[in-house]
Amino acid sequence: MNSFTEENYLKAIYKLLESGEKKVTTNSIADRVETAPASVTDMLRKLSDKKLIHYQKYQGVSLTASGKKIALSVIRKHRLWELFLVDRLRFKWDEVHEIAEQLEHIQSETLVHRLDQYLGSPKYDPHGDPIPDENGIFHPRKAVRMYELPLLSTGVITGVVDHSPKFLRHLEKLGLSMGKEVRMLRLFEYDHSCVIARKNQKQEIHLSREAAGNILVTEKKHA
Repeated sequence: MNSFTEENYLKAIYKLLESGEKKVTTNSIADRVETAPASVTDMLRKLSDKKLIHYQKYQGVSLTASGKKIALSVIRKHRLWELFLVDRLRFKWDEVHEIAEQLEHIQSETLVHRLDQYLGSPKYDPHGDPIPDENGIFHPRKAVRMYELPLLSTGVITGVVDHSPKFLRHLEKLGLSMGKEVRMLRLFEYDHSCVIARKNQKQEIHLSREAAGNILVTEKKHA
């Protein structure tokens, strides 16, 4: 059985690779798990001894098939628990990450399977992130960042890049939650800031480049 810390490292490495990092370094892992590089080096040696990662000093880190399987299992549990907390226990979407961080380390496969069944084998968590199935397969949506939505077109908010409670609360104040339809009114090419409006709402919402870049939308195609 792997420790909570080992699972967190494997998840961190997977997410760094997923984000497009060609070479996952000790420093990038240290930043991700918020610890000292020396501590990361010690853990990488342990994970390498367990054949969960490929690791050579100065050559970067990658996951073995076994390591990837564990990372995906942790991510699956995390996202299922987030959905359960929001949909069934009525937590807000900015309140669930830390709780799910604790619940994601539960080892019972039976519990996770029944949780998945209870929720109806969902494909996405409350933040729009795809939930891997039991085989580690994702079903990502076709989505773009808000500032990539064409002028005068309509999109549906289907995800967020920034999961921080501060950003999620900011979106709530603007009325920009999951599933909301928005229309692109003005787009400023210079800095990718934009002006949008929610469906059936006249009030304009001004978004900075940073905010618009952290909102994912799926464009609605009209027949």
